[in-house]
Amino acid sequence: MTAGITLTDHAGVRLKHGKPKVNGVEIHYAMGGAGEPVFLLHGVPKTMSYWRHLVPLLTPLYTVVAVDNRGFGGSQRPLTGYDTGTMADDVAELATHLGFDRFRVAGEDWGAAIAYAIAAFHRPRVQQLVFQETLLPGLPAGDRDPSLAADDGRTAWHFAFFSLPNLPELLLTGRERQFWTYFARRQMWDPTALTEDDIDEMVRSVEQPGGTKAILEMYRARQIDAEQNRPHYADPISCPVLAVGAEAYLGDGVSRQLALVASNVRGAVIAESGHNIALENPVALAQAYLDFFASH
Repeated sequence: MTAGITLTDHAGVRLKHGKPKVNGVEIHYAMGGAGEPVFLLHGVPKTMSYWRHLVPLLTPLYTVVAVDNRGFGGSQRPLTGYDTGTMADDVAELATHLGFDRFRVAGEDWGAAIAYAIAAFHRPRVQQLVFQETLLPGLPAGDRDPSLAADDGRTAWHFAFFSLPNLPELLLTGRERQFWTYFARRQMWDPTALTEDDIDEMVRSVEQPGGTKAILEMYRARQIDAEQNRPHYADPISCPVLAVGAEAYLGDGVSRQLALVASNVRGAVIAESGHNIALENPVALAQAYLDFFASH
């Protein structure tokens, strides 16, 4: 394996790293750029390196804070706390630790579910929310496309599998590279955009003690997430929201769902990309972010 992916700013300068203890857990972050803060939250089974192409496109105008979520990358892997409410508290306390009272937050996949929870549970602190390529637990997901293949992630087969007690740990151990490479590339418009370095980074994170368990516990907490979010669904968040979907994956389904729980939603569908937009079409994605940030 390689030594790891280095996150740099627009001038090629390595981001500053830290791992403070916040909300009872050590959270690894990387920070660079100048201006108002934007927190970036990755999905499963990724780490902050997922944002490696996007960070230098944002740092000329914003202070970017890329976060390894609890249980991933360089962050601690505790036994508990994998509901999105607790993981939202991790990020809110990290922002306080870094001296940011208000901030923007962008999340993709499970990181988007965490980002929504930050915007809902810590409303005065979030200036803008980018919610990318996922659907919220406990909300209608729309009609299933009967033409989807059985192993397409949009059928939600993995939600049932990952939620089983004990069995996924048994079947995935020792097969992390094969499984997660297939899982990630299966959802992409351009599978080659997930490089061997990206795969090394994912596998390095998952193979750490507790790495697989952390992923599975996020899926197993989905009902808790829905129950925690339900009062906020009934009281839509008012901060501006950019709901981002991929042309070849969730598309405008993201904005349709967010319109149910947020009062100020702008939709964006990124062309020529599947689920991993920041790897597949980072330039178009960054432009959508920058246009949205500048509009408020």
